[in-house]
Amino acid sequence: MPNGCGSNDKRAPPNGSSPPEIAPKARIVAMNETFPILESESARASILRRQPWDEFELPEEILDSNERIFGSRIGPDEAVRRILADVRTGGDEAVRRWTQKLDGVNLDELRVDHQTVLRESADIAPEVYDALVLAAERIENFHRRQPNQSWIQNDDEGTVGQLVRPIERVGIYVPGGTAPLPSTLLMTAIPARVANVGELVVVTPPQRDTGLPDKVTLAAATVARVDAVYVAGGAQAIGAMAFGTETIPAVDKICGPGSLFTTLAKRQLFGLVGIDGLPGPTETVIVADETANPQLAAADLLAQAEHDVLASAVLLTPSRKLAHEVQSAVHAQLGHLERSQIAAATFARSAGIVVTDSLDEAFALANEYAPEHLCLLVEDPWRWIDKVQNAGGIFLGERSFEVLGDYTAGPSHVMPTGGTARFASPINVTDFVKLISLIGLNEKALAAIGPAAETLARTEGLGGHAAAVSRRLNS
Repeated sequence: MPNGCGSNDKRAPPNGSSPPEIAPKARIVAMNETFPILESESARASILRRQPWDEFELPEEILDSNERIFGSRIGPDEAVRRILADVRTGGDEAVRRWTQKLDGVNLDELRVDHQTVLRESADIAPEVYDALVLAAERIENFHRRQPNQSWIQNDDEGTVGQLVRPIERVGIYVPGGTAPLPSTLLMTAIPARVANVGELVVVTPPQRDTGLPDKVTLAAATVARVDAVYVAGGAQAIGAMAFGTETIPAVDKICGPGSLFTTLAKRQLFGLVGIDGLPGPTETVIVADETANPQLAAADLLAQAEHDVLASAVLLTPSRKLAHEVQSAVHAQLGHLERSQIAAATFARSAGIVVTDSLDEAFALANEYAPEHLCLLVEDPWRWIDKVQNAGGIFLGERSFEVLGDYTAGPSHVMPTGGTARFASPINVTDFVKLISLIGLNEKALAAIGPAAETLARTEGLGGHAAAVSRRLNS
């Protein structure tokens, strides 16, 4: 999802500007040509092929935009490097300058004062506020079940253990763009609250008409009990949290999805500040058999495709009949979507149906792809769980679909994308703590393990290490 939320202003253009005209309406009528049914090997070479960051072909819109802003057709990496360098030396003024250039908004204050947060939050519909509260309760209940305790073991050789300590200050980036994502604030801030983070700040882009963050995002900030809200977007927001400015404090770790520019900024700043991950465009893989409802499968694919033209929506099925039924259902449902042009462009670029020889092959392909969301629309989804090795989240059956995970199921919707589910996890409580090893050994332990330590030290040619052991053994 927006994810992962998710990440990942997956709905916003990479440079924070207005989205280009994505696809003419005429594109929609040709959906059966642009939403292909493929065999496995063709899919591996196309819609299931993972590309390294540096191999993506840059859209002309990005290069054109960079030429207008920077004076040359530089790539996003260089553009981000220039923005970060300016924020590092220019502080608040640089953040304001880039916000005006990229978002077309002149900012007076970077911090949204408490009274403004309360006033704007009160201006949302009661049912929206109630939905935020319900989502927050489920997210908190889920994450409070996660083990997160220090442990100490004492025996006759002394003590070893681990101390769990919360990170002192965390900065959360919440996308704004063409579709603000207040749900992402809840999905990131509440696990941090459960982890007892000392100070939690949110940075989120301004709306063009008000210069303030989205009202519902501010309401989510009150529900999640964040300590402060600042207004800025894109790479300049990430830089401000990493370096600190006159107004925005430097944080110990930055979390939350964003656009291409925010993700590149996080990558460049890794090491100076903690980074949760590098979420990219959202993605869903559905594994379905002949029992699946084609209308629901199509609806789930469209829900993913409307995020962003870079989103990925793939159906894997051994049923050729279902494949054609879903293809037709997508075509029929697409014209009813408000974001139909975005979805159409997604289907033309990075979506499709793959007909496999069996469900076993479908799960093998899913594990190779390692999707953010893996949805099992099969007769007995529990039977197949052991087949899943790589996924950010597994959704079991037609009543446990990905959109519920986006908002109210409980687990965070900020999940690993781009194949990183092979080694990464969704946002959770452990992202907001660090472990400190505890070692308190005695003479018995020294006698038992000291000689081996001395041997290994001499093997590595570290005489000082060896001497530190031998002096104690000989004394």
